[in-house]
Amino acid sequence: MIELKTKPEILILKETGDIVSEILSEIVSNIKPGITTKHIEEIADKLFKKNNVQPAFKGYLGYPGSICVSINEELVHGIPSRNKIVKDNDIVKIDVGIKHKGFYGDVAQTVSLGNTIKENKDLLQVTYDSFENIKKYANKYCKLGDISASVQEHVESYGYSVIRDFVGHGIGRNLHEKPEIPNFGKHSTGPNLMPGMVFAVEPMVTIGSWEVNILEDGWTVVTKDKKCCAHFEHMLAITENGCEMLTKITNKF
Repeated sequence: MIELKTKPEILILKETGDIVSEILSEIVSNIKPGITTKHIEEIADKLFKKNNVQPAFKGYLGYPGSICVSINEELVHGIPSRNKIVKDNDIVKIDVGIKHKGFYGDVAQTVSLGNTIKENKDLLQVTYDSFENIKKYANKYCKLGDISASVQEHVESYGYSVIRDFVGHGIGRNLHEKPEIPNFGKHSTGPNLMPGMVFAVEPMVTIGSWEVNILEDGWTVVTKDKKCCAHFEHMLAITENGCEMLTKITNKF
């Protein structure tokens, strides 16, 4: 069953979304060639303390980091490391989660560094533009499958592939709640969307095949063909009048 949030709860989730968005923006503004992914995490840790929030990922199902930093063919769940250095032309995925006033916030962005090749920049733009399609279907007159199908249609129209093994999710007092929200599907399928539903929607897109592997660390997800991939994530609430975005991405990518 998909839990419906009350208006006061959605206000707290919006506040949480604002905070996690600001933290993400600050992290992204500090990413440059030569920085280690561990240093990026250390920046995040300072921001968690500054904002008096808990990192949502630390210890979650045993995850060792407080954020996820994934580079190039790494899709999600990259563990910060002093041995992993960001280089010019890399594309870097930052996924940040917090807990605030008993509720969770979750947001992610992919950024390109330096003179990233046009192919990669196009990948990022197409992936992020998925949200325009999502917003068209995120309303009480549609079904969950409409959101999933809209992402797939948009992405595949540009010749890219949507990742099938990892999905978006409901969010609230738990980091991951029902329902799962794939980036592929069929229109007019799944549960009806209702005001009070809150989702973390995560377009995950690759230049090559959708197939992925998990590295020996047990966490880092990589594309099987080693092609670059992109990941963005926004929180949104279904309302009486459509949907409200609860997070924002302000940095250029």
